[in-house]
Amino acid sequence: MRVRVGPPRTLRARLVAGTLVLLVLACAAAGAASSLLLERFMVDRVDQQLAMQAGRYAASLEHEEREEHPRGYDGRSPFDDERGDTRGQAPGTLGVRVVDGRVGTPAVVGQADPSLPAADERALASVPPDGLGHTLALSRLGRYRLMAVRSSGGAVLLTGLPLADVHATVRRLQLAEIAVFAVVVLVTGVAGAVWVRLSLRPLDRVAATARRVARLPLSDGEVALPDRVPDEDPRTEIGQVGQAFNRMLGHVGQALAHRHASEERMRTFAADASHELRTPLATVRAHVQLARRDPAEVPPNVRHALERADAESSRMGKLVDDLLLLTRLDAGRPLAREEVDLTRMAIDATGDARVYAPGHHWRLDLPEEPVMVPGDPDRLHQVVVNLLGNARAHTPPGTTVTVALRERAVREGAPSGSGSGRAELTVADDGPGIPADLQGEVFERFVRADKARSRASGGSGLGLAIVRAVVAAHGGTVDVESRPGRTVFRVSLPSA
Repeated sequence: MRVRVGPPRTLRARLVAGTLVLLVLACAAAGAASSLLLERFMVDRVDQQLAMQAGRYAASLEHEEREEHPRGYDGRSPFDDERGDTRGQAPGTLGVRVVDGRVGTPAVVGQADPSLPAADERALASVPPDGLGHTLALSRLGRYRLMAVRSSGGAVLLTGLPLADVHATVRRLQLAEIAVFAVVVLVTGVAGAVWVRLSLRPLDRVAATARRVARLPLSDGEVALPDRVPDEDPRTEIGQVGQAFNRMLGHVGQALAHRHASEERMRTFAADASHELRTPLATVRAHVQLARRDPAEVPPNVRHALERADAESSRMGKLVDDLLLLTRLDAGRPLAREEVDLTRMAIDATGDARVYAPGHHWRLDLPEEPVMVPGDPDRLHQVVVNLLGNARAHTPPGTTVTVALRERAVREGAPSGSGSGRAELTVADDGPGIPADLQGEVFERFVRADKARSRASGGSGLGLAIVRAVVAAHGGTVDVESRPGRTVFRVSLPSA
């Protein structure tokens, strides 16, 4: 399992992380500055001690005869165990005499054998006799602060004090700072997270309102927008966002209301027009058929005109019926609900298609058990007939059209017919296909695929629109996949 580690994504996390990063940088800068200042202060104190000694310890190494020096208060010579006058010298004090560039035998208070390698001696010889402090790292003794002065005899007297105590003190300060800063960062992180959460509550309310709006079906129908965001204080940034969001919701609500009113007017007009056209169309067809049955001799051109009038009035009547059906479906008119055998429906519709288009190859791919769905049998039969009619009308003779039916479980392992399944009807053909630029709008009304398939049937362009409307009214979906040589219309419906 791979865990992706990256920058925080939410605004809350970014604010807390940014605050903590700034705090860590500030603590690191403060810690570094305090450590440097403390080290500089302690080194200056060491330089003061070295200046006060003024090379006395190194000068005491110049005398070889111990008897010339006075005895200590306890009657013992201060040189019984080590070289030089160690009275008043701190443990670890280094004394070295440099004569003509040659380093004499060094002496260290508290050490019997302070011999140094050649590299350390060369480093000691390079210290200038300027009376200033210099830091050297000696391989055997560690880091020392050295001060060189020139004696009256011309020798360079080096006196040094170890910096181990200085470094130990600085390290203790750094450890204490790390512990304190860690606690400060932890407490600040918790407090900052709580504070940012409280501060961003108005923004959370804006996001919650936006999510409710996003879940609304805004594509069609009447839409009731949720309540506005209560935070509209223009003095705050979040208040300005809430104010702009509420203003946008107001505009969207007005636009949706105008659109819904326009749709309602259009549906009412289509329904009224369809109702009004039914009667005159039926009257025209009746008169035309009556005239065609007249036994009197009718000129050929008149008979042809009557035949065309009968055909066109019949076609217009079907168009009016389709428009009236779409209007009712758009208005949400309830459909009949009963058990429908899709298997029997597919068999009957395919049999009729064989009669209408014997030049096509019609195939059935059905399961052994019947597939039952709840719905309106007339409308579902119209769905199957329209899909087969679409394949028949827009493919050349010799095309193979396959009608397949399957029942699938939505949840893995759900039994068939348990109420959790979907019935899937597919109508596939190996015709020329639908152009890619038309596939997104093939289910729209009055869309004609003139560039992709023949329109010899003279269809109205409402067949697939009716398919989508009927399937949606049954709680299903319909889609199409097409490329040259294979076009598949797929209808999915809730199973019984």
